[in-house]
Amino acid sequence: MSMLSGEYAPNFNHPTGDGGECKLSDFKGKPLVLYFYPKGDTPGCTTEAQGFRDAIAEFAKFDATIVGVSKDTVKKHDRFKARHDLNFTLISDEDGTLCEAYGVWVEKNLYGRKYMGIERSTYLIDGEGKIAKVWRKVRVKGHVDNVLKAVQAL
Repeated sequence: MSMLSGEYAPNFNHPTGDGGECKLSDFKGKPLVLYFYPKGDTPGCTTEAQGFRDAIAEFAKFDATIVGVSKDTVKKHDRFKARHDLNFTLISDEDGTLCEAYGVWVEKNLYGRKYMGIERSTYLIDGEGKIAKVWRKVRVKGHVDNVLKAVQAL
């Protein structure tokens, strides 16, 4: 099941680096860009993360926060953040409950081989906790700019 614009975003409370945790209510009153990616330190995921990193000041002008989500462990997230100087929160969803809640844990097909994985997706959640815009099957090139335009339009 995937979430649609106008619906309330599913709540979450998941671990982040340094023993922290991140929950939806942390962002009440301001936009949240919640993006799901398959695996840190892979080419597409690294490019996407670097794009958000490089545009963070632009998002901040609109009080928007960037949060990345994958099923990587907290330790892997910490390495990914350090290696690429990422300046935003990464949530570890090892058990997949957050991916399931947002409908991004899907069957994928690579060269005829079917497997389950995270569909690269982004959710823009407004300050009231409602989904303002959804991007599914994201192509990395130009994506950060598209998300920023949507944040500006809120």
